[in-house]
Amino acid sequence: MPTISQFFGIVIQMFWLEHAPPHFHALYGEHEALIDIQTLVVIQGSLPRRALSLTIEWASAHREELMEDWNLCQSKQLPKRIEPLE
Repeated sequence: MPTISQFFGIVIQMFWLEHAPPHFHALYGEHEALIDIQTLVVIQGSLPRRALSLTIEWASAHREELMEDWNLCQSKQLPKRIEPLE
């Protein structure tokens, strides 16, 4: 699973040929959440409150790039790296 971004201990990844809706995986320690790209709602799993807040802030700023990466993954292409939250 390609890592597309990393910041403050949070790892953002995307799988190839994933199921709808378009989403990404956010990992923080032993926690993992799947987050819908369009709504920025957690669709599975959970993250600690602060990690989730940072992840949503980052995703909100990079929604278009996330959709581009989703489309690349759906066509079995390597997604592009996305700038981390600073």
